[in-house]
Amino acid sequence: MTIPTIDHTELAARLAHGERFVLVDLMPHEVFEAKHIPGAVNACVYEVTFPDRMKDCCPDPALPVVVYGTSRRSLAAEVAAEKLVRLGYADVRVYHGGLEEWEAAGHEVVTTAGAAAVPAFRNRTYLLDRDRSVFRWTGRSIVGRHHGTIELSGGELTVTDRQPASGWFTLDMTTIHNEDLQDEAFRRLLESHLRSDDFFDVDDYPSARFDIRGIIPLAGSTPGTPGYRVTGELTLRGVARELVFDAQIEPREGDAVAGQAHFDLDRTLWGVRYGCGRLFEKLGMHLVDDLISVELQLTAR
Repeated sequence: MTIPTIDHTELAARLAHGERFVLVDLMPHEVFEAKHIPGAVNACVYEVTFPDRMKDCCPDPALPVVVYGTSRRSLAAEVAAEKLVRLGYADVRVYHGGLEEWEAAGHEVVTTAGAAAVPAFRNRTYLLDRDRSVFRWTGRSIVGRHHGTIELSGGELTVTDRQPASGWFTLDMTTIHNEDLQDEAFRRLLESHLRSDDFFDVDDYPSARFDIRGIIPLAGSTPGTPGYRVTGELTLRGVARELVFDAQIEPREGDAVAGQAHFDLDRTLWGVRYGCGRLFEKLGMHLVDDLISVELQLTAR
């Protein structure tokens, strides 16, 4: 689908001449409030209510519409234009340069005093928010899989030079919980098995700890993909070994930091040997994959 375009010179001229058309800023409301092109209305293309919002902004589909996003790097304007054409809007144009090009060209912008500041890292130590953090595990075998959680009992992340630099978190291994078994008796049996010396031996090792030794930015990363490589030492079942994984770490509103990672670890490196086909023979139904999948979602304040 080919959509007609408009450049910043023509757009500025149409605005100056008072031509009748609808200029639509496609960003979330807080971004629009912080800065936008004069005369623009706001309809966030990322929201499922975008078609309804457009009907409010421009109830006449015959009226010309110009859409813009943040910059040429974003597909927001192209996606919005395609949606509008499918909705029956007859005259839609895309301003590819977006707000970035408009402002760089010296055109006027509207800014709102007191608009929410863009979240940023601050040089300090953030404390783990246990209520907003979760550690999820998945274990597999040839006949099925189980998944569940382990509660985080504490942690910190230190930011230096406005970049995450070091930290740690601990797991309460006594809280190993299964989420997929509906039968209460089977669920309790599995949880007891995982807590026993066959697996994590929580009577002798009730906690696990990960100490971050380094956090290195990954070149070429984009939002929604891991931006950092985290290197550290995981102490589990009394065994300390290096663990490396990629993670997303971002500043959030309210002076908070959020992190997210998912990776596999070889449980046998930490002495969890039950059902390992490299170490035992003729396991039958007791064969268990060596790799455990881990998903971390952490918030610190």
